[in-house]
Amino acid sequence: MKKDGYELLKLNNQVCFPLYACSKELVRQYGPFLKELDLTYTQYITMMVLWEREVTSSRELASCLHLDYGTLTPVLKRLEQAGYLKKERASDDERTLTLTLTKEGKKLKEKAVNIPPAIAKRMGLTKEEFETLYMLTYKALKHMESEE
Repeated sequence: MKKDGYELLKLNNQVCFPLYACSKELVRQYGPFLKELDLTYTQYITMMVLWEREVTSSRELASCLHLDYGTLTPVLKRLEQAGYLKKERASDDERTLTLTLTKEGKKLKEKAVNIPPAIAKRMGLTKEEFETLYMLTYKALKHMESEE
């Protein structure tokens, strides 16, 4: 291998590293906002799905969030204990866990509504740059998932 081929192994030449570092920093930026809601980032994104759908299965939720059940189970337990969701086994299939947003969960949505614009402002991107980043990130994710 030519010496120049090793350039590919430099950290600054990797797309994965700035995505990884940016993801970590982005989650950190959510910290102060989520602390006010007494939520972790994983609990917050779980609530986002529930705010959108109001009722979903744990299987659909895990797929939507790209999380395994081992990660999701304690999150759901904590959100249920907080009164934000109700868990029930489906009557037609005991293996299916149905999750329903509660009144308290709906109230929490009102407290969270200002978080996305605040985070977008912290990112320092124009609307067009933000849309491009969003589109490219999801394009790459979908392509990598289809390669599995």
